[in-house]
Amino acid sequence: MGAAFLATAEALAQDQQTASTETSEESRRRIIVSIADRKLAVVEDGRVLKIYQTAVGADGTPSPTGVFKIATRVKDPTWYGPHGQVVAPGKSNPLGDRWMGLTRKGYGIHGTNNQRSIGHNVSHGCIRMRKADVEELFEIVKVGDVVEMVAEPTEELAWIFGGGEILIASAE
Repeated sequence: MGAAFLATAEALAQDQQTASTETSEESRRRIIVSIADRKLAVVEDGRVLKIYQTAVGADGTPSPTGVFKIATRVKDPTWYGPHGQVVAPGKSNPLGDRWMGLTRKGYGIHGTNNQRSIGHNVSHGCIRMRKADVEELFEIVKVGDVVEMVAEPTEELAWIFGGGEILIASAE
């Protein structure tokens, strides 16, 4: 029940923020989240630019799967809690200092006021990131960028997050 309230509260926070006017025409940038690996990758033109460790949804409040887009980008968001709480931007804000809302209402990629949660399945479905990482990602992504959230292992995820040697055939 509390998770449903939190998701509703996050949706309210997203609704009350102004969507960025930036749009990404036919973006070649993809944000890929491996829920199983608890990692997020930025892929552009078939190249992995950066991989970040994240926190993802807990068993009772899993992260959604599917293909979404970045709908909003908000610096210093306000958090609206499930019981009418309002947490202004600052150190105690559960969203940290960056919010990238997805087209799946109520879900987003954001910072956290609990850095120790990174690497675990503990969120209410959103993707949490360390402060420096979310600030860096915020500067990279634009409204309209594709976000793929994948729960099950795939060959592409193994290639991106596997950590092994990546061999790319040359066209020569």
